[in-house]
Amino acid sequence: MTAQNPGRSNPMRSAFRWGGGVLVLLLLLLLGSCGIGMVGSVIQPGDVGVKIKTLGTAAGVDPKPYPSGWNFKGLGEHFVEYPVIERTYTYTREADARGTENEEITFADNNALSMTADVQLVLQVNPSAAPALYKRWRLSFDDLLDTPIRNDVRTAIAAEAEKVPVQFLYQGGRQEVIRKALTRIQAKWEPQGVHISQLDWIGPIRYPEVITQSIQATTKANADRVAAEAKVAVATANADAQIATAKGEAESIRLRGEALRSSPEVVQQIYAQRSAGLCPPGTKTCIIGAGAWGLVPGADADK
Repeated sequence: MTAQNPGRSNPMRSAFRWGGGVLVLLLLLLLGSCGIGMVGSVIQPGDVGVKIKTLGTAAGVDPKPYPSGWNFKGLGEHFVEYPVIERTYTYTREADARGTENEEITFADNNALSMTADVQLVLQVNPSAAPALYKRWRLSFDDLLDTPIRNDVRTAIAAEAEKVPVQFLYQGGRQEVIRKALTRIQAKWEPQGVHISQLDWIGPIRYPEVITQSIQATTKANADRVAAEAKVAVATANADAQIATAKGEAESIRLRGEALRSSPEVVQQIYAQRSAGLCPPGTKTCIIGAGAWGLVPGADADK
């Protein structure tokens, strides 16, 4: 029997050790790729976490919502966050905090006249409903805003705007349209745990130029008509006032004439007052001037 040299390594044992090292290395790489380096994740304040499991028989969406703060996650698990405090989001033509793409809302009136507008909505997610919300849509909240919620906002506004003419929108009816659109959206998303409290226009609706000019011309014509009617009303009022004054003066003269005819002594008194005492009452002939009380031609000078 040949004795083994203790200084010599066993080939099988060396292979086993080498294979074990490779296995440990692969496991570490796998854990790192799954984000298990710190075996946890921080849910931001104001958000709720939804845990998604990708490995094992329990793979899927964890029905338990996870609060803000540090939360444990295992192998093949990650979190998706939804906001649980009210936040404002916009769909605009111009670039905003959510990106540079054009997200304006397009709709039409009851004559299929196309127009666009920017809108904003205020919403939040019910924490207990967050897991079911993700399970249904399989979307992050930003993706939820960009696709299904935005589509529903556009559909709701279009459905209400197509019931009215553009003049109705231009003259203040747009607030009624946006209010009814909000009711439509709430009816769909509230049961899913998304509470949308506000939907508002941002700035004016962008109408086609030809419609803007037409509406402005109509508005000016109406303003001119109202101004003309006001002038006519003023002129009529002035004429009525002059007629009333003339009638008053005529009535005054008539009443004075009747008074004088019914009182002759008053007439004599007026004559006496106007002659300033030069012609005594009752005289048949009164000559006022030089020698008014002188001799009558042919009379005796000594008398």
